[in-house]
Amino acid sequence: MKKIFATILSGAMLFSLLACTNLSINGGNSIKPQVEVIYPKAVAFDDYDTKHKLREENPIDDNFVTAVNSFSYNTAQAIIKDKVDNFNYSPLSLYYTLALAGTGADGETQRQIFELLGVSSADELSTKCGNLYRLLYTDNEISKLKIANSLWLDNNTTFKDSFVSNAADNFYASSFSVDFYNKDSAKAMSKWISDNTSGTLAPELEIGSKQILSIINTIYFYDEWIDRFNKDSTSEDAFHTNDKDVTADFMNQTFGSAGFARGDNFTRSSLSLKDSGQMIFILPDEGVSVSDLLSSKDSVQALFESGERHYGEVVWKIPKFDFGTECKLADTLQSLGITDAFKQDADFSGITDGIAYISDVTQHTHIAIDENGVEASAFTQIDYAGAAMPEGRAEMILNRPFVYGITSSYGTLLFVGVCNNPTV
Repeated sequence: MKKIFATILSGAMLFSLLACTNLSINGGNSIKPQVEVIYPKAVAFDDYDTKHKLREENPIDDNFVTAVNSFSYNTAQAIIKDKVDNFNYSPLSLYYTLALAGTGADGETQRQIFELLGVSSADELSTKCGNLYRLLYTDNEISKLKIANSLWLDNNTTFKDSFVSNAADNFYASSFSVDFYNKDSAKAMSKWISDNTSGTLAPELEIGSKQILSIINTIYFYDEWIDRFNKDSTSEDAFHTNDKDVTADFMNQTFGSAGFARGDNFTRSSLSLKDSGQMIFILPDEGVSVSDLLSSKDSVQALFESGERHYGEVVWKIPKFDFGTECKLADTLQSLGITDAFKQDADFSGITDGIAYISDVTQHTHIAIDENGVEASAFTQIDYAGAAMPEGRAEMILNRPFVYGITSSYGTLLFVGVCNNPTV
C-alpha cells in the first residue's frame, strides 16, 4: 500500500538531547518524544553581551536574508492577493517546514524546493536555518519568538537516521513515533501545537491510514510596543469595509518625529517593538484596493521596501483586531514550481526508502493587537529618533482595508496579512 508524506504547518541547537523513549498517548494528553531537543537558552531582555555573542557564533549573510524575504514576498502574493476576508500568513513558518522537507529530498524534487527557497544545497540550508533559528529564538520577560518543529513518524515505517538527526540538530525538531491509524495521534499532535503556541492554536487535525509522516512547525510571537497606546485614547469609529461601514475600536497616537514612506499608491509606516522588531502598516491610497497592491511578487516587495522616505509627524489611528486564519497551500506551492513533491514518484529518499510524497500543506495562524502590543502564532526599520529635520506629515488612519507585516530584528518577515474587517 502506498503511503503519504503529509506536511502540516501551524503559525503555529548546537546541542540536542537524544532520549530514546517510548511514545505514550493518553487521550492526546501525554506524549513523550523519541528524539527530544533542548531549545536555546533564553537570553534576558537587557543582556546585550550575550546577544552580541550569539550574532558572532551564528552568522547570517545578507544573501540568505534576501532569499528568505524573497520567498516571503513570492508566496504572500500568491496566497493573499485575492482574499476578501481577514487573512494572516506566516512565511517563515512555511519556509522552515519546506526547508526541513527539502533536506530529505533529492533529484528534481529537491531542486524545485530549493529553487523556491533560494538555496543551493541541503548542507547550506541546514546550517543557515540553524543559525537563523538561534538568532530569532526569544523567550524573555518582555518578548517571545518561539519556533518549534516536530516530526511525527509512522511506527511501521523505517526512516533515515541522518534526516532525523539533522532535523534535531539544525531545526530543533523533536521526533514522535505514532500510529496514524489511531485517532489519538491527531489529538496528541493538536496538543503539541497548542502547547507550543501558548494555547492560541488548537486545530482539529485529520490524519489518514496512508500517512507516514507529518512535519509540524509552530511560531509563537509576542512583543510590546516601545510606545504603548493610551487606553483612554481608544475610541469607537467607523471602519469602511469593501461592503459596508462597521464600528471598531481604534487606538490613537501621534508622533511628532517618525519615519514613513510614500510609494506608488500607498503610504507605509511602522511601530517599533521592544525586542527590535517592527510591525509595519501599509495603507492603500483612497480608491486603491488591497488586491491592487498585491498584484505581483515585485509589488509586494515594493510595499515593504520601496517608496520615498520621509521623516515628520505621523498620526496613528489603528483598529484593534483579533482573528485566526486557516488555509490550504498545496495548490499555491505547485503554482510556484514545486510540483514533483506532490507526485507519487517524488524523491524523498533522504527521508525513507519507501514511496513518499506530499499530500497536503495546511497553515493555521492567529493574530491580535491591542494597546500593549502584538501577539501572533504561526521590514524596513524606521527609527523614531534621529537627527533629520522633520519633513511632511503622514496620516496612518487605518479605517479601510490595509496590509500589515511583522518583522524580526534581523529583517525577516515573520507574518504578513490583510485586515479587511477588524470586527470579525
